Amino acid sequence: MPTTASAMAAFAADQPIGPHTIPRRDVGPTDVAIEIQFCGICHSDIHFLRGEWGPIPYPAVAGHEIIGRVTAVGSDVSKHKVGDTVGVGCLVDSCRTCPSCQEDLENYCTTGSTGTYMGEDKHLGGPTYGGYSSAIVVDEDFVLRVPANLDPAATAPLLCAGITTYSPLRHWGVGKDSVVGVVGLGGLGHMGVKLAVAMGAHVVVFTTSPSKVEDAKALGAHEVVLSTNEEAMNAQAARFDFILNTVAAPHSLDPLVAALKRDGTMVLVGVPAEPHPSPSVMPLIFGRRTIAGSLIGGIKETQEMLDFCGEHGITAQIEKIKPDGINEAHERMLKSDVKYRFVIEM
Repeated sequence: MPTTASAMAAFAADQPIGPHTIPRRDVGPTDVAIEIQFCGICHSDIHFLRGEWGPIPYPAVAGHEIIGRVTAVGSDVSKHKVGDTVGVGCLVDSCRTCPSCQEDLENYCTTGSTGTYMGEDKHLGGPTYGGYSSAIVVDEDFVLRVPANLDPAATAPLLCAGITTYSPLRHWGVGKDSVVGVVGLGGLGHMGVKLAVAMGAHVVVFTTSPSKVEDAKALGAHEVVLSTNEEAMNAQAARFDFILNTVAAPHSLDPLVAALKRDGTMVLVGVPAEPHPSPSVMPLIFGRRTIAGSLIGGIKETQEMLDFCGEHGITAQIEKIKPDGINEAHERMLKSDVKYRFVIEM
């Protein structure tokens, strides 16, 4: 019989989040039971809970930046033990047999991976419920080791914001000879800056906010460009090997494409509610430039990211809240009123 966990759930798109009780499965042979201590808040949570990505079954529980303590393990579990501090990110399962899964890219599972929320629960039926809750049970293959030197609360956002920015930086080979632009300085952007600097790149932040210039430099950025300044943007022409675009609002991509070197790539990781204006084709053709996208990372790469952050002492800049502060936190996030990630102390 399944057990239960307390949670903070949305009951309708236009209603505030409130207390609820959800089912969690019993621990099976390969399962890990986790007492959730911290859960980061992602913009995806808000889109999901408000039904902005399509109809969802209510009550709904979000949260895919989970840090907690192992309370029980199944008989066949070998990777984790009771008492360990562990993480759970955006995925709790996948088909495990498709070419992407076989290459440790479960995030691109061709038959559909199982999201920590917004997925289909293969064990209990119905939807999966996320980390705005007191406990969760996850297969050991989707549970991550947390480096002991990292603050658990500030590590939570690494499970989404961290891997979302780390994966494209690694895939496109960012390193000590790279000139990297980071567009936007929010939950994703601030992680992109920290990670790219740790990889040895020369990092330039593009922002529309003069108030973020000093913040960006404090995070390690070598330069900051106000993207509303046409002269400053023109001065960036053909300069960048790689641009990480984290902005989740529609904007012209053309000035950023022009900033790429020949064979440079801009990767989009922010998902706007409305499409970006179509980019001009000529600058792409004449510079052999690329606009690409990237989605979180597989479990192996996510563990690699956590280990990299442990080696370099990287965590997110956070503001801790209690569960009864989630509604206010969501409203503040929509106003960009957080530096740079809320984390719920469950």
